Amino acid sequence: MGVPPRSRLGTGLVLALVSAATFGMSGALARGLLDTGWSVGAIVLVRIGLAALIVLPFGLVALQGRWHLLRRNLGLITFYGLLAVAGAQFAYFSAVQHMQVGPALLIEYTAPAAVVVWMWLRHGQRPGPLTLIGAGVAALGLVLVLDLLSGSGLSTVGVLWALAAMVGCAAYFVVSANDQTGLPPIVLATAGLVIGTTATGALGLAGLLPMRASDAATTYAGHTMSWVVPVVLLGVVTAAIAYVTGIAAGRRLGSRLASFVALTEVVAGVLWAWALLGEFPRSMQVLGGLLILVGVLAVKAGERSVVHDEPVPA
Repeated sequence: MGVPPRSRLGTGLVLALVSAATFGMSGALARGLLDTGWSVGAIVLVRIGLAALIVLPFGLVALQGRWHLLRRNLGLITFYGLLAVAGAQFAYFSAVQHMQVGPALLIEYTAPAAVVVWMWLRHGQRPGPLTLIGAGVAALGLVLVLDLLSGSGLSTVGVLWALAAMVGCAAYFVVSANDQTGLPPIVLATAGLVIGTTATGALGLAGLLPMRASDAATTYAGHTMSWVVPVVLLGVVTAAIAYVTGIAAGRRLGSRLASFVALTEVVAGVLWAWALLGEFPRSMQVLGGLLILVGVLAVKAGERSVVHDEPVPA
């Protein structure tokens, strides 16, 4: 996979940063709802359901009646909706129930390493030295951002849920960057959200997924507000906007670079947790954020030195 043209690269980076910033807000918002009695399943359902309603008209316009694109890519879209949309969100919010937002994001965002391995094994795109160095620097930055060196214990259940979220996150990057399907980015986002909503709702109706909601007020940054506010933000900002910009970024940057730029979601998540939940970042966390940016730049430079091995048989 070559380096995108400069204009395409610049647009892709902006879209990826917007996606990361909006995705990063979801953990802090969900925590507030969880504390008032909402179940994980209910939060996921309202988040992706609202997002699906918002993007559906735009997705239909972009589809332009080419229903054969949906039929041809039905398997991929179903996989995306179940694993990358509904599955990843459910696993991440379940992790947040048992651990802080920061550590949950760190584990989930080992996904870029999984993407590099996948692109190597499946497509023969062996990472160059700069990519590997960038990955290591970014990983070190994440450790500092999340203050894991303090020795604070992690919930085993939370870690397992976060690892499951990592799998869904990796699937999101790989599928979003696939520009061979003919599906416009917003059509893929719409279809994935609709399928994720349908599956989550079906599990709830069958009694297999607890659906508890509460009209109790929530508190963020010391301010009490109606539950409607975080629900709307979760659906509109952290889902509709985040998915559409993320997919568009993946098409412009490729799955490997897009996944590493999206590491800034961890920084955004920590900052949102600071602003909304009162979790204050330390000086070492600021240093970690800078290291993440350095690592992303190294990965970008490493895109030029990707070595293409012999194709791996399908």
